[in-house]
Amino acid sequence: MLFGKTERIWSKLCLAVLVSGLLVICIVPGPAATWDATFVTSSQPAQTDVQQASASLSFVRVFSSADDVRPLHPVLDRTLDIIAGPADPVTRVDALQSPSAVTTDSNHRVFVADPGAKAVHVFDFIRSKYGRLDGRGDRLHAPTSLAVDGQDNLYVVDQSSRTVLVYDSAGKFRRYLGKLRGAESYFDSPAGITIDRATGRIYVCDRQRHMIFVMDERGRLIRKLGNRGGGDRPGEFRFPSQVVAAGSELFVLDAGNTRIQVLDTGGHFLRAINLAYADYRTGLAVDNRGNIYVSDPVLNQIHVFRHEGQTLYTFDPSTIKGANFSQASGMWVDTGRSLYVVDSQNNRVGLFQINGENAPQ
Repeated sequence: MLFGKTERIWSKLCLAVLVSGLLVICIVPGPAATWDATFVTSSQPAQTDVQQASASLSFVRVFSSADDVRPLHPVLDRTLDIIAGPADPVTRVDALQSPSAVTTDSNHRVFVADPGAKAVHVFDFIRSKYGRLDGRGDRLHAPTSLAVDGQDNLYVVDQSSRTVLVYDSAGKFRRYLGKLRGAESYFDSPAGITIDRATGRIYVCDRQRHMIFVMDERGRLIRKLGNRGGGDRPGEFRFPSQVVAAGSELFVLDAGNTRIQVLDTGGHFLRAINLAYADYRTGLAVDNRGNIYVSDPVLNQIHVFRHEGQTLYTFDPSTIKGANFSQASGMWVDTGRSLYVVDSQNNRVGLFQINGENAPQ
């Protein structure tokens, strides 16, 4: 007999309990709703195989689908395979397909931009829930970058429509930023986005225009940083792809000039940090001590610099035993000691704990 996905899971639960000698009644639930309705509820199993990655970073876990916040017991999984055979390979809507960016809100929900799935996945490990924002209403097409403001509103850069979509903390669409009449936008190729929570100002990289757009909390344009034709002088950019607001400073990944430029939040140049390599896949994150994290997807390394630019250490995620981590790209540091890294080759996200004297307080 062939089993559907849901029936397969509940059949294995029934078998496991019957083997133990108990009588049960099996009720198969309907499909889970998406984030605009309700989350799927479950309990998160304890993470037991935590590996020590280095003196400065500890590997905690990887996650890639709704299964990572649902209570699927490994014994029951093996029972399912014995009875019904392995599941047919299908494209799952609740699994990462080509993740590009990750961020969190004040409730430690994890948001992952996934242009391959045309969705933003929402992982709530504390409450054991999963949800997603998708292209309903012809909105999300290629979400590539994310930011969250002080009220937990989510800002999503969509490269296809060349706009920024804003959702409230419950997942309800509120408005566009940068959208003009029809399909027009005042962005050419929006990439990284960040929000200065002290002022509410929004910063968006425009790669093809070689600029940073600065907007107020309503999305009204305040100024543009950089020159339209690009350049390599202080305060000029070539293909800026990531931007992070931290404290009173703005960190810009100036990929075309293989450097990070540090500006004040008014856009005035402070200093530059030269890099060995950078491209559009390179990730950038800053912790609350000002330490700077830069990923190298080619060498599969994470370079960490002090606030003023001195090298702290270089970490290779491929050295994590059993993790098979490859092509580190988008990154985010949570308010605590959590570093999230997109594993773009394996379509998942890795979580690391920042340790030691370099850890945020």
